[in-house]
Amino acid sequence: MKEHIAACVQIAVKPNDIKYNLDKVAHWLERAVKDYEAELIVFPESITTGFTPNMPVEEFYELISEVPGSQTQLIQKLAKEYGVHVVLPLYERGKKKNEILNSSLLIDDTGSIIGNYRKTHPFPTERIEGGGWTTPGTETVVVETKLGKIGMIICYDGDFPELSRVLALKGAEIITRPSALLRSFEIWEMTNKARAYDNHVYMLSANSIGPDAAENYFFGHSMIVNPIAQTLALARGTEEIIAAKLDPNPLKYVSYGTKSPMIFDHLEDRNVKVYKEILNEGKSSFEPSRRIPYKK
Repeated sequence: MKEHIAACVQIAVKPNDIKYNLDKVAHWLERAVKDYEAELIVFPESITTGFTPNMPVEEFYELISEVPGSQTQLIQKLAKEYGVHVVLPLYERGKKKNEILNSSLLIDDTGSIIGNYRKTHPFPTERIEGGGWTTPGTETVVVETKLGKIGMIICYDGDFPELSRVLALKGAEIITRPSALLRSFEIWEMTNKARAYDNHVYMLSANSIGPDAAENYFFGHSMIVNPIAQTLALARGTEEIIAAKLDPNPLKYVSYGTKSPMIFDHLEDRNVKVYKEILNEGKSSFEPSRRIPYKK
């Protein structure tokens, strides 16, 4: 990984107004480049529409487009113009009629889409089998870039340590987590720090603010966390950019502000023989208020 400045941008959307939102993304992308000298810029989940479409699946499918396409052209152009990498999260049309994917695109400094991660753990209200709109993805994504090896997850994915661990084992140095998180700040902070510390990776976590079409309100507080779980940058609950310089040698010391040496590696130190049951199906011993069905 090379030293570079990474930024998270949190902005409110106009629900389901794709052109308006893309123009706004373009404006804030330019600000991140000019005001922060950012080389990697991450936007929140479903930034072109807002998280919950609040319309029939068939109607929402007609609103969005394939990738690449009309939702990506402007940001691809600007990424090339400014010579930056951009994480652009959006809903895209799947291969089947009315199939909708919650996706996160990685656009490089030539304007090419070099990564497309489809959310593998849709939130229960979001997944199609539970009456929502999203078909889950089936593949993990780690992309080698000029800046470093970037792994990709989306929001609820961050609650599942196995997923981020797979990305780290595939070489990820940075994990991007665009989100529209509706739980507490403590859960948001804890999962970001845990995934960073579990796997010794940088977490670039951009959270939504403002309402979506179903009047869910998001609290922002985007954050950048380093591989020893130090918060390098933290946003407030308003439209804002945060940025931090990412050090390519972040594991030399056991904590920040000290030169006490780091002498462990969570990936190397795993006792993999005790994990043979990790792929068993299961559910909590405690019951939630209700269970929303889905296929496995």
